[in-house]
Amino acid sequence: MAWDVLYYRAPGGATPGLDVLLDTGWPTNVRATMLAVLTAVADAPPPRFSGGGMWEAMHGDMSGFYEVRKQGSPNRTQYRLFCVLENPDAAGLKKRGLSGPAIVVITGMSKPWMTTFTATEYATVRAMADEYRATFPRRIAV
Repeated sequence: MAWDVLYYRAPGGATPGLDVLLDTGWPTNVRATMLAVLTAVADAPPPRFSGGGMWEAMHGDMSGFYEVRKQGSPNRTQYRLFCVLENPDAAGLKKRGLSGPAIVVITGMSKPWMTTFTATEYATVRAMADEYRATFPRRIAV
């Protein structure tokens, strides 16, 4: 059974993960590849998908998150989408307002090649996901 791909909706109505995919500041081929990866992961579904470097489980403070990764121009810029998985049982689906298991795109960021995101940037991603998980039903965009 394929999973849904959903996007976190912030309290003010913004959809940070969807916004970066619609942002013309990100190269078209990067956005297209990321959407294709999300579709492939959802169709696999996630527990069976082999990442190939484009879908990776995160570790340490970011454990429980998954990244969609793509390198692009200019200068090998690194683009990332940060996702969480929703695989609730039937009772959990109703409480969360979901129709089935889902990949939820929380947000996206980019960084220069051979650099890392800061602890503050990762903390921002975790705070968004915490806010997302605290809402019932979930605030999402499809």
